Amino acid sequence: MRGVSAGAPSPRWPGVPVALASAALFGASTPLAKLLLGAVSPFMLAGLLYLGAGLGLAVVRLVRAAGKGRVQEAPLRCADLPRLAAVILTGGVLGPGLLMLGLLGIEAAAASLLLNLESVFTLLIAWIVFREHLDRRIALGAGAIVLGALLLSSPSLGAPRPSLAALAIAGASLAWAIDNNLTRKLARADPLDIAMVKGLAAGCINLGLAALWGGTWPAPATLFAASILGFFGYGASLALFVLALRHLGTARTSAYFATAPFLGAALGFAIFGNPITLAFVAAAVLMGFGLFLHLAEHHAHEHVHEPMVHEHRHRHDAHHQHSHRPTDPPGEPHSHLHAHARLVHRHPHYPDLHHGHAHTHAHEMEQD
Repeated sequence: MRGVSAGAPSPRWPGVPVALASAALFGASTPLAKLLLGAVSPFMLAGLLYLGAGLGLAVVRLVRAAGKGRVQEAPLRCADLPRLAAVILTGGVLGPGLLMLGLLGIEAAAASLLLNLESVFTLLIAWIVFREHLDRRIALGAGAIVLGALLLSSPSLGAPRPSLAALAIAGASLAWAIDNNLTRKLARADPLDIAMVKGLAAGCINLGLAALWGGTWPAPATLFAASILGFFGYGASLALFVLALRHLGTARTSAYFATAPFLGAALGFAIFGNPITLAFVAAAVLMGFGLFLHLAEHHAHEHVHEPMVHEHRHRHDAHHQHSHRPTDPPGEPHSHLHAHARLVHRHPHYPDLHHGHAHTHAHEMEQD
């Protein structure tokens, strides 16, 4: 079947605004988490943040289930459990633990911008390991972000132990990059369920590690603040991030998510009064340029959708012209197992659930 998707909605909707909202929530959480580190140990704080995320999303899920017009999303399946466990270990335990340790020895603004390494690591893993398509514009943007991150690890930023702190933040970025790529394979399922399970599991594990290392429960006010921060900065942010992965693919979502550290840096200046150094300004300019290149990408060419069968929330658009069984849910959008016939057409797109196709040099020349 061949056709052209005329009048199709922009591929940036709803993925881009959702990714930017996710970035804003997480970016604000980094300097705010540093405020709590004086009253609670790093792993205890990581546990409280994720547990607050999981419990808060569990409440949201109950409210959603009880409401009218229940959202139709694909459930997690048994086959998803090994990948979900790896996501919890890398993104829910290693990532936040290393971040909290790094925040002990580096300024909040510098740590926030250094977290841009997550988008670069994510992009490289998506490209090298999972063969997600990237063009020269995206590669150049990643290079600018890396150079900016190297500037941020300089002792001129005034961090007490810049090399060790920067290494910890870089380790957290790598752990989250692995998490992002693994989560991409789960993005067909309900984002709320993925974020809730990850939050509850990672919260319990981190709290267990904190208890083994002699951590003590903080004061009620700190406990409440960490829970609220975790719900918005980790829970809501993660659910939105998973939804963005579904529409944009891993590398592009991480590029939009790279806006998070800029908001974190701004809050760091406002809260802690960090000095604005020449290295910091240069790093911000480089990272801003790299992010601009990511945001300005436009990708359109004739491509082939090979036959496939999967399950996810969808409407009956150009990619979903399939028959239904009596047991399939009515209305749109809805979720059920469905088959895609072979389709050839041309329209702007990102590597979402339906656009994981290979590219040739001719495709690069055909892009708008």
